[in-house]
Amino acid sequence: MNKTEFAQKLAKKASVSQAKALEIVDIIFSAKSGEGIIAVELDAGRKVTIPGFGTFQTKKRAAREGINPATKAKIKIPAKHYVAFKPGKTLKERVAE
Repeated sequence: MNKTEFAQKLAKKASVSQAKALEIVDIIFSAKSGEGIIAVELDAGRKVTIPGFGTFQTKKRAAREGINPATKAKIKIPAKHYVAFKPGKTLKERVAE
């Protein structure tokens, strides 16, 4: 399912126009700087928990040493922050059925 299909289903279930549904999807999920409720919360270092569905959060990966597979040379891989999603119990159980 892509964003347009998602908006179409939202419009039908919520009885709103498809344009309004697409706007709502953008308000929640946009990854553009300063936009998207979830992205803004993650930028601020906060996690977003939707009970039964899951939790979006940022995690930090420590700097480490790696090996370039082409040259076998040791390289330094810098520390970085990344986004993680942990599904909630209800979602896990539903998918496992």
